[in-house]
Amino acid sequence: MLHPIRHFITITRHRNKVFAHCIRCGIPMRGFLHDLSKYSPQEFIAGMRFWQGIRSPNEKERELYGYSPAWMHHKGRNKHHFEYWTDVSVVTNRYEPVEMPLPFLKEMFCDRVAACKIYKGKDYTDDAALAYFLRTRVRDKMHERTAFVLEKWLRMLAEEGEEKTFAHIRQVTEKNWEEEKK
Repeated sequence: MLHPIRHFITITRHRNKVFAHCIRCGIPMRGFLHDLSKYSPQEFIAGMRFWQGIRSPNEKERELYGYSPAWMHHKGRNKHHFEYWTDVSVVTNRYEPVEMPLPFLKEMFCDRVAACKIYKGKDYTDDAALAYFLRTRVRDKMHERTAFVLEKWLRMLAEEGEEKTFAHIRQVTEKNWEEEKK
């Protein structure tokens, strides 16, 4: 069954939440531009076909076909996904993760927290995004410094709450970025 209205509402609520989080992290333009490709035909049609309301439609599409063309379209256009940041290593001649620039890492944090809020609804707690990060083991697929900082921020959220975490992330700038990675 097609769910165009429900899918539209879900992705729009998600974008709005990411935008609010990005403002709190000091990157409002990243929030404004966040996930615009989800409204493209390539992603929106799959989203309304596989919408469930409790997880990404891409997961259902992947279960049915073994891959998700909508996800492949999405990750290739949205720099806040760590999967975007891969390139062929001159040393190994294999695709390997590349360290994410700070603005996109901040946006990725906002995206993960917002997604947990949307999909978990009233069951959301501040440790939800960390639990998802640890459960899916994506750390192994990210650049080590990207994974380190993301986990650091997710742990801060879980242990110290939103107010302190968003304030901390807002204070991380290109000038003190190297310190954050230690």
